[in-house]
Amino acid sequence: MNRSLILGGAAVIGVTFGLARYGYGLFEPDLRREFDLSMSAVGLIGSATYAGYLLALLLVGALVTRFGPRPLVIAGGVSATAGMALVAFAREPVALTAGLILAGTSSGWAWAPYSDAVDRAVPPGRRERAMGIISSGTAFGVVVAGPLALLAQGTGWRMVWLLFAAIALATTVYNARVLPAGAHRPARSGSRVGLRWLARRSAMPLYAMAVAYGLVGSVYWQYAVAAVEDGMGDGRATAPLFWTLVGLAGTAGAFTGHAIGRYGLRRVHTGIFAGLAVAVALLGLAPGSLPAVITSAVLYGPLFMAGSGLLAAASYHLFPERPAIGFSAAVAFLAVGTIAGPATLGMVADAYGLRTAFLATAAVAMLALLARPRATNGHTARAAGPTAGRPVRAR
Repeated sequence: MNRSLILGGAAVIGVTFGLARYGYGLFEPDLRREFDLSMSAVGLIGSATYAGYLLALLLVGALVTRFGPRPLVIAGGVSATAGMALVAFAREPVALTAGLILAGTSSGWAWAPYSDAVDRAVPPGRRERAMGIISSGTAFGVVVAGPLALLAQGTGWRMVWLLFAAIALATTVYNARVLPAGAHRPARSGSRVGLRWLARRSAMPLYAMAVAYGLVGSVYWQYAVAAVEDGMGDGRATAPLFWTLVGLAGTAGAFTGHAIGRYGLRRVHTGIFAGLAVAVALLGLAPGSLPAVITSAVLYGPLFMAGSGLLAAASYHLFPERPAIGFSAAVAFLAVGTIAGPATLGMVADAYGLRTAFLATAAVAMLALLARPRATNGHTARAAGPTAGRPVRAR
């Protein structure tokens, strides 16, 4: 297995997701106080960062075959570096928003191309394991962000974001050295692809599940720290320790492929969304209770990380002839949920309170239990997403 490539992948996923994309939620209370933002404004900014992520994903789909993974991953690293540096130096909401949006695009640039790089550089029997390790970078990025946030006293958050930018720059330079150069042109399938092919009736549960997963995840990353601080008081260590616990628990998401292979898509789907509903509801019902907050973090971390592997496996069962295109469609619907979540629930929080917003989000997770993945008898699929593991079987 290409260890240098895997290390580079885990690092860039940790930077682009764990720092550049989810760091906004960790520092949201500081940013809200510094720039005098309402919950609605915070939500709109959060949705804008996910819109940037979707735009990058769409561009990557058109560019990766022509240019190969290296320039796109480098673009992601540069976006993370420049965006987080701009946040550190921002003095008004416009500059802050621009920096957060630029940083938010970075994960869209880096995610899909690394799947291509693994396809080129790792032997077939080890690709699933490689992608599982690379995807765990998100959890490790969150773990790194938590302790660094302890250094943020008053305006100290600016120094932390500058440190984030420095880490992103170092990661970008490393990936420029280890990623393969040149375009990669995989074998083409003879089947025709169009809107009708993607909009088949059997795909609707997958798309509904993707929207719900995106919405629930974006709301939790955006507002969980604010909920914990509102419930437990503004202790400087509370939010960073909570964030670190989410990340540490999230490393277990690397075992998603094993779980799907053993228990099947439908059982894992039920477990993930039921657990996410409980994790989110706990912050709505008892954000001031330490046991409830700890339970929420320990549940949410691994289940959220497992969700992308579930989407990848479910999309493969539906679109085995064109898995990359099918998964891209699922990710597009996921992005719809991530864009809608922060803005919508921010308005709910302003009108009815943050606890009500979390309970409404938990209800969305429960509704997702109705969107069960299609069971395929005797068909083995390989999860090829950011938390992919081993071959899986639907049950």
